Amino acid sequence: MSGTRADVLVTAGELEGLLAGGAPPAVLDVRWQLARPDGRPDYESGHVPGAVYVSLEDELTDHSVQRRGRHPLPSGRAVEEAGRQWGLVSGGDVVVYDDWNRAGSARAWWVLTAAGIPGVRILDGGLAAWMAIGGRLETGARTVARGDVEVLHDDLYAGGLPTLTADEAAALGPRLVDARAPERFRGDVEPVDPVAGHVPGAINVPSTALLGADGTFASDGVLRSAWADAAGAYCGSGVTASVVVAALASAGVPVALFPGSWSQWCNEPTRPVATGD
Repeated sequence: MSGTRADVLVTAGELEGLLAGGAPPAVLDVRWQLARPDGRPDYESGHVPGAVYVSLEDELTDHSVQRRGRHPLPSGRAVEEAGRQWGLVSGGDVVVYDDWNRAGSARAWWVLTAAGIPGVRILDGGLAAWMAIGGRLETGARTVARGDVEVLHDDLYAGGLPTLTADEAAALGPRLVDARAPERFRGDVEPVDPVAGHVPGAINVPSTALLGADGTFASDGVLRSAWADAAGAYCGSGVTASVVVAALASAGVPVALFPGSWSQWCNEPTRPVATGD
């Protein structure tokens, strides 16, 4: 997917105006961190008014899928059922946000868009941007009316956004972006997966390098000039690589996601492993 910044991102000020309008978007709180995957307690302590909590681990991942890495993609039908529980309606706009490096919101944007749900945008800067404009917070859980959203694609691995198999990722060479931290790319440390290192030929562009100090996405000019040659992205398990895909999509650069990422690659014994810079 490629488009304009406004197709992928929404500012906090724009969200405030939309929520005050006659047809407000559905707002999904997708707080998740690698070290603290359950964001519900943070959600209940304060969230954008009207937002519904979405569990990345339980609703944006299907852990029953084998050999697809640590965060396998859910089916489109599962996304449709979850979306209806979140109150998503056909033709309605959706805003997703998080509070950690756009990881949770980018994953939600990717999964919903790949399923064929239109009008999904990421809150640029996340919850911090909302609070910076004095946005009000709501506490506790929220119950919403069941929606009627419909998905177009049941198999997200061949859905509405491009994906890569391990072989396709390997063939990209330096056009394949590894979105993990440099020390994990080099193989100095590996806190999660059984093997340290990276896909041979890939280049390291940490997902946080595409964000400013305030957590907003870099400008279109910076994104296009620095990473215009990128064609694919991966990370540890396909979550933070979604940040790269979303950022470059907002700048008009289409990039495919390797969903299984390093957690799939390093668990296939025949795959070569590179270390160092």
